[in-house]
Amino acid sequence: MFSQTSTRHHLMNTAHRPAQIFIRGEGAWLIDANERRYLDWMQGWAVNALGHAPAAVAAALAAQAATLLTPSPALHNAPALQLAERLCQLSDFDQVYFANSGAEANEGAIKLARKWGRLHRGGAHQIITFGKAFHGRTLAAMAASGKPGWDALFPPTMPGFAKAEFNNLASVEKLVGQHTVAIMLEPVQGEAGVIPATSEFMQGLRALCDKHGLLLIVDEVQTGCGRTGPLFAYQHHGIRPDIMTLGKGLGGGVPISALLATDAVSCFEPGDQGGTFGGNPLVCAAGLAMIDALTAPGFLTRAWLHGEALADGLRSLSREFALGEVRGSGMLWALELGRNNAPLIANAAMDAGLLVNAPHPHCLRFMPPLNSTADEISHGLDLLGQALAHYG
Repeated sequence: MFSQTSTRHHLMNTAHRPAQIFIRGEGAWLIDANERRYLDWMQGWAVNALGHAPAAVAAALAAQAATLLTPSPALHNAPALQLAERLCQLSDFDQVYFANSGAEANEGAIKLARKWGRLHRGGAHQIITFGKAFHGRTLAAMAASGKPGWDALFPPTMPGFAKAEFNNLASVEKLVGQHTVAIMLEPVQGEAGVIPATSEFMQGLRALCDKHGLLLIVDEVQTGCGRTGPLFAYQHHGIRPDIMTLGKGLGGGVPISALLATDAVSCFEPGDQGGTFGGNPLVCAAGLAMIDALTAPGFLTRAWLHGEALADGLRSLSREFALGEVRGSGMLWALELGRNNAPLIANAAMDAGLLVNAPHPHCLRFMPPLNSTADEISHGLDLLGQALAHYG
């Protein structure tokens, strides 16, 4: 039995956490130590694509845990080979490197692009990224990000990144020079408040990369694995990137990420990249279970329809409470509030039994499980309405 008197001060103070201690999860629901249930529309920041403790992932983990956990990254294992093959079959890429987090995958993408630039563009190393972007919390990923204030956190900042304006192709072209090797972006800027790239912008970036001989890198750590509708968000736009990173939803709750690249870009050699736990059989078994679920007939179609119901409900609440824009697609949405009271509304929603994220003071973000039911969507909207009635 978990003791609620357990001290919290042994955890480093790296996040603002509410007092509740969560002990169990069931699909779309989280249960705290007092047995109170919360409808969870954060889901680990889009990690739990099938909700908490999905049976398929639990079964895959149990079977693999009794078979083989971690042989060595210097040895082949069957789940890693199978998962790499499935991801390449389902995407426009040819090779995969597995890591443990989205930040690691993005670090790998940066390293791969820089090596490719050394081999094929006379040592070009600079990567054009975007203001308000979020690529992770390692030093290179932070430098690639455009989160305000991050450049002052852990100086000196890693060089080699130029910041353009999202959805502004001219601002990108202005930064292209002899040292440029790649353009890197999220198809939807999640941490910025769910800001989607337009198809015109994505297609323009592909054309710009082709014109100048640059690589196009899509960070799909949050948007991949069905979160925005198709299996990968770049598929909305009819383009083929050179490199893609995945994370979050790929493991359904366990830590796995992936760096995917075309054959033409895959220039790593033994010793260039590695990690003790990358591609271990346990997490790759979970990834295979997730891919099976996401690609089951009708699954993504149902997720899209329930996502549209969520969006319709958010628009209705926006009209009712005179709020702002509803942005997103699939099961990734944001609601602009028109005022800086998002944390108050998120707290009121939690009091009502709904967990939502406030990435900025002026907006809320919603990331329900992809297998949410129509009743769960309706119930969540009712709870959100109660919170907005207090502070909207």
